[in-house]
Amino acid sequence: MPEVMAKLTGAERAAVFLMSLGENEAAEVMKHLGPREVQQLGVAMSAMENVTRDKVNEVIGDFVQTVEEQTSLGIGNTDYVRSVLVKALGEDRAGGIIDRILMGGNTRGLEQLKWLDPKTIAEMIRLEHPQIIAIVLAYLDSDQAAQVLQQLPERTRHDIVMRVATLEGIQPAALKELDEIMERQFSGKQRIKSSSIGGAQAAANMLNFLESSSESQIMEQISDIDSDLGDEIQDLMFVFEDLADVDDRSVQMLLREIGTDVLVMALKGADESVKEKFFRNVSKRAGEMLRDDLEAKGPVRVSEVESAQKEILAVARRMADEGQIALGGGGEDYV
Repeated sequence: MPEVMAKLTGAERAAVFLMSLGENEAAEVMKHLGPREVQQLGVAMSAMENVTRDKVNEVIGDFVQTVEEQTSLGIGNTDYVRSVLVKALGEDRAGGIIDRILMGGNTRGLEQLKWLDPKTIAEMIRLEHPQIIAIVLAYLDSDQAAQVLQQLPERTRHDIVMRVATLEGIQPAALKELDEIMERQFSGKQRIKSSSIGGAQAAANMLNFLESSSESQIMEQISDIDSDLGDEIQDLMFVFEDLADVDDRSVQMLLREIGTDVLVMALKGADESVKEKFFRNVSKRAGEMLRDDLEAKGPVRVSEVESAQKEILAVARRMADEGQIALGGGGEDYV
């Protein structure tokens, strides 16, 4: 494995461990993961190449040591599960899974929503009370929630986002009742967290994945109704211009993951500070070629620029979630 992989991320360590188990055993483990965890592990596993025997031994050794030192005989089951998951997946990714395992009821219906396409989910919930819709969207991952929101009527979107932003958690009994409604239509096999969903950050994350025109319209409507809430959500959002405040190392790593065509399109409508940020983090020759490409690009549609910027932001957020880069600006902390 290349030297840059010397320190594996949580997802990479989990990938190495699963790949060392064999296909059948790894499949059995992955049956108990949610769609986003499966996707992240799949990406990490597909990117693995030339994994050294020493690296495999290190990962397995850490796992064996954890099992030997922390079992249900020595400490509580909760502490054991938490420790193993944190070591395997990292603190951030493990947090949500721990909550689902340790704090939730048997909410199979809501969990199954994560495996459905956004249009289907929207059709299922569009006639529900906006508060119910807000709870469902707050439970989904931000990108999926944004896609569902896009499918809902325009006149209701701002109300739903406001309800997500002001949601401070719901009682287990209420979540159980909502789950039973969903479970009448389908069934699943996982456990989920029973509270601590929603909030301004959840609303901001959701809006980050919307098209810029929809995002602007919803934010304008929210600000008209509650300017303080609008300011709070806006401060928590990470937009393309915020990349100017990201550290150079993170920008360099981001550049490795995005295509030149996408970058040129995104920079076509970007502020000069953002353009200079990218110019500074490529070689002199590459910078000159990038400038030439921008000048030769000619007029482009605003929608195409926004789409390219959203694509780069999606990559940046994924890398930040995986701990590969650190994002700053927009009021949100990334680790």
